[in-house]
Formats: sequence, C-alpha cells, structure tokens
Amino acid sequence: MQGAKNAAIMPLSEEKRRFQRVRVNILGRYMLPNKREYPCQIVDMSPGGARLIAPAIGEIGDRVVAYLDHIGRVEGQITRLFEGGFAISVNATARKRDKLAAQLTWLANRGELGLPEDRRHNRLVPRNPFTEMTLSDGRNYRCKVLDLSMSGAAVACEVTPAPGTEVTIGHTRGVVVRQMDNGIAIEFATVQTIQTLTDQFGQIN
Repeated sequence: MQGAKNAAIMPLSEEKRRFQRVRVNILGRYMLPNKREYPCQIVDMSPGGARLIAPAIGEIGDRVVAYLDHIGRVEGQITRLFEGGFAISVNATARKRDKLAAQLTWLANRGELGLPEDRRHNRLVPRNPFTEMTLSDGRNYRCKVLDLSMSGAAVACEVTPAPGTEVTIGHTRGVVVRQMDNGIAIEFATVQTIQTLTDQFGQIN
C-alpha cells in the first residue's frame, strides 16, 4: 500500500522541480482523509506544491483537499512532515497549473503593485483597545488590541494560540500567523475597511 502511494506522487516531484516556490501568506482550510476541516496558512507555494502551517498533520501520501483565499480549491498528497505542518504536492492539469502560476505571480508582486490586499497596511491603534477573542471551540478570552490594520492585528491575551489556529477578534475571523513576546499576530480572513474596523473597535487613531 505504501508503495502504491509513493508511485502516485513520484511524478509530482518532477513538477515541483519545474516551478520556483513563492513565499506567500495565504489563509485557508484543508481536509484530511478523516473528513474533518482545519484552518491553515500557506507560507510558500508553487504550481507543483505548497507548505502549510497546520494544527492537524496526516501521514505521508495522505490526500489533502484545501480551499485557499485568492487561489480556490487545491488537491494533493502529503509529501513531507515538519514541526507545525506539512508539505503537499499539487495534483492539477497543465491548464490549472498555468492558472496557479499566474495567481502566485500576482500574489508575489502585489506589494510592488500597491494592490489593496497588500499586507503592509498602516498600523492603527483603536481608542478602546479591549475586545474578546473567540477560539474555534467557543472559548472566549478578554484581550487587548495592540495595533491593527485592514489585514490583521496584534493582540495581547492570557492565552497564545499556536500559528494556524482559527480565531475571531470582535466579529472578525482570522488565523494566528505568529506568536510574539507580548501576544499574537492575527491575519484577517478578508481585508477590512476603516469603516468596518471602526464599527467593531470604535474610533481608531
């Protein structure tokens, strides 16, 4: 059985060598063979493969189906495990790979192009920084928003969920992307506007 799995993914290693991986910060959800869904963060990707920061890790050869912001549905097999996540090969037609290459080029260049999804939005501080953070299991914690932007926030809280954990700050869904000395950094699932941030967190300086 293991040999069959390896045989299925060997041609994809050739595809991976053909494409250059791009450093990205893409949020999404993925499903393992157990049919459960989990949040994830893609940290680098090519049309032939991707590396995921993920809370649940399967086994080499396991089928993975992921739904990624800006990208859509991606299907593949786990090719490598590492602490905090795993790498997958991507199963796709040549046409799909060409489309994925174009999407990744756009994502890699969006900072230079000044597009609105650029992660480097100005950091802002809400006048009333206290709000609630809700974990995916329903637990709530009072937290302090240290600063925020249209694409994310830095939050101080008594708990520090691991990267890849899905959380809700106020009414805004996101994923923890890193832990800091004084809290966590969260990437919002969708880019916000000044109005939506003001509606949730009050006047912003």
